[in-house]
Amino acid sequence: MDLSAEQRQIRDAVREFAAEEIRPTAAEGDREQSFPEDVWDGLGEMGMTAMTVPEEYGGLDVDSVTYSVVNEEVAYGTLSVATALSVHCLATSCIAEFGSDDLKEEWLPEMADGRPVGAFALSEPEAGSNPAQMETSAVKDGDEYVLNGKKQWITNGKRSGVAIVFAKVDGDDDKITQFLVPKDTDGLEVGKKEDKLGLRASDTTALLLDDCRIPEEYRLTEVGRGLSAALHILTGGRIGIASQAVGLAQAGLDAAVEYAHDREQFDKALSEIQTIRHKLADMETQTQAARLLARDAARKADRGEDHRTAAAKAKYFASEAAVDVTNEAVQIHGGYGYTTDFDVERFYRDSKITTIYEGTSEIQKEVIARGLLD
Repeated sequence: MDLSAEQRQIRDAVREFAAEEIRPTAAEGDREQSFPEDVWDGLGEMGMTAMTVPEEYGGLDVDSVTYSVVNEEVAYGTLSVATALSVHCLATSCIAEFGSDDLKEEWLPEMADGRPVGAFALSEPEAGSNPAQMETSAVKDGDEYVLNGKKQWITNGKRSGVAIVFAKVDGDDDKITQFLVPKDTDGLEVGKKEDKLGLRASDTTALLLDDCRIPEEYRLTEVGRGLSAALHILTGGRIGIASQAVGLAQAGLDAAVEYAHDREQFDKALSEIQTIRHKLADMETQTQAARLLARDAARKADRGEDHRTAAAKAKYFASEAAVDVTNEAVQIHGGYGYTTDFDVERFYRDSKITTIYEGTSEIQKEVIARGLLD
């Protein structure tokens, strides 16, 4: 699991930024459901919003291990910011991999700096785990496409300036296609902002498309190639989510260790009580195992190997570990852990989403079983 000197340097810089700039905003962002835009701009100045942008367009084009490291450290600060960053990187990945040279030149340099923020609009109210059931349509009309439909659970839904939208050309199930849609396009509206259990600083909304017209050149993939493109991009995204889950678990573990040293019960520190020590041992083991799985998937990606199963294993194990570890962190804090005076209750609430978005744990197990048996 050794990192290169450059990777360690990036990790240390992001870790410091997370501790000094991101973590102090987390409680207020959660309470007020407000995103820390100054933090976002700071990430942009560090180049973190350019991670999946090619160098010729002002990006860093980082390797998968570096991407994993950054996601872990940002999530250690707060998951809401890490999620917003990873979705922005999904959007820039789509443009970088599937867009024309003109589209890349038009959008990527500014997105590399962090503005406009990107969104990834695949899920729909009736099509979550099975995106092939989507109903959003795109009809060719001259040199334009006309999009109609509703997208759901869109991270950066309100604050984004551009969305990657998936739709069926002519409503044909075999013609799911990927489009770039600027948020100021007539006919595109931001729908309801969800009031969520966790991840409350990150805006999650619906996107409504009503006769939304975009130029033909804003079609990113060939007609019918959109779903395979989405699944390809999401495989890399799952490494990012796994790494975020590791960062969240590490935050919960560190908070529990600190509290166990400071809190006394039965005339001794909690850290001297065997039950607590064994809890912490389990938490440390789960967190480290999750980290190793995430890094293994990242290294397979960097070597050009088929990493779909490895990414699914990492995402499944790390997300479930984050729930387990943060749950135990609350338990170690006792009644105090159930209050907003301590960060662990937020960690616990945030952790659940990692088992759901970008492929539920059930979907990940199906991918793993397919790789094992088929």
